[in-house]
Amino acid sequence: MMHRPIHELTDAYRRGELTPTAVTEAYLARIAAHNDRVGAYLSVVREHALGAASESDRRWRAGAPLGPLDGAPLALKDVLCTRGVRTTCGSKMLEKFVPPYDATVVERLRAAGVVVLGKTNLDEFAMGSSTEHSAFYPTRNPWDLSRVPGGSSGGSAAAVAGGLAAGAFGTDTGGSIRQPAAFCGVVGMKPTYGRVSRYGLIALASSLDQIGPFAQDVEDTALLLGAIAGHDRRDSTSIAAPVPDYMAELPRGVEGLTLGLPDEYFIDGMDPEVEQAVREAIEVLRGLGARIERVSLPTTRHALAAYYIILPAEASSNLARYDGVKYGLRVAGRDLVDMESRTRAAGFGTEVKRRIMLGTYALSAGYYDAYYGKAQSVRTLVRREFAAAGFQDVETHGVYLGPINWLERLVPRALPRTLRVWEPLDAVLADLPLLREVSNMFLVKAVRHV
Repeated sequence: MMHRPIHELTDAYRRGELTPTAVTEAYLARIAAHNDRVGAYLSVVREHALGAASESDRRWRAGAPLGPLDGAPLALKDVLCTRGVRTTCGSKMLEKFVPPYDATVVERLRAAGVVVLGKTNLDEFAMGSSTEHSAFYPTRNPWDLSRVPGGSSGGSAAAVAGGLAAGAFGTDTGGSIRQPAAFCGVVGMKPTYGRVSRYGLIALASSLDQIGPFAQDVEDTALLLGAIAGHDRRDSTSIAAPVPDYMAELPRGVEGLTLGLPDEYFIDGMDPEVEQAVREAIEVLRGLGARIERVSLPTTRHALAAYYIILPAEASSNLARYDGVKYGLRVAGRDLVDMESRTRAAGFGTEVKRRIMLGTYALSAGYYDAYYGKAQSVRTLVRREFAAAGFQDVETHGVYLGPINWLERLVPRALPRTLRVWEPLDAVLADLPLLREVSNMFLVKAVRHV
């Protein structure tokens, strides 16, 4: 049952062939057996999970489940606040932080009857692309423990791929759902910004972060997204628009949908096997009735530079709150300034400190307009290019096509774990070759409105 999709599990509940408690116990046993090697979870909430499963049993026996996710065993990235359950962000800074409230996404999942198994590992404060930058331990790819699962939501991706959860949730700022989903061979989706409430999400970059699902198939992805999507008055960036019936849309397939193919997404230096695989997939979609249309997005070449100004700047601002005064780690000092300095030095890892320094510099007096202001202008140009290419109209251009990550095959298959896996910020700071610098270029945009 470990690799059965959620919709098959709940069908089995309906027929009386399985119970949520039996499935939950099986997942908990598998986590106990394998998590030490995979490192997918930071916290496992056994008693909470069994209690929720027992309540789900009762509802299924009464013929009154809360919906198609009732009793589904799921995992949550450890940046989502969970009332009474430790939420660390993969950082020593929040190692003992226990939120007094649930994130909106968590509230909605609990209302749908899901069973939360635990909180998954991540790069500290979601800053990374390999889940090696967790303050506690790295996560390994369950298909090959010598490889990384991607990041920063690598724990959630590894949990689904390894049969340690039937589904999971992560966050995506510049690829942190889509890239680990590709590395681990599962379905991952970043919804349109504002479709899912960020209330209770511990922020990295507030104008980029979005919560989304990992699943074993597209049907489960539709179920999970439908459970969490919708307006939330507690999030001022939440979209006040009706939520489509995603399950009802699936039978339509891609016939009649126009798929944009940006010229700039196929570049010199791209791995030939990746390009071949993407082009083969394009032909499959064409054969299923989709219309492929070439488009040009010239500002793509500036997008990565803009992203690596905007993200560290917002991260620097968001992480200023961790000062030892209000909550989280506190290291004693001679006075207030010394206490704050010692707390931040002890609480943040090396990667987080790098990005804080970069963001603080970009926001400093004399450099704000030169860096942050220009990056926001580039962001506007990127958006205008997408609109001009027709992507604003969902009925004419549903999605764009291209490699999720031109290293998606190179990294998990060819880089041994003993080598330092690429990290884009290192390229920005150390002027390393194109191999690292361009790796996330195609992950900074999400198009389809869902």
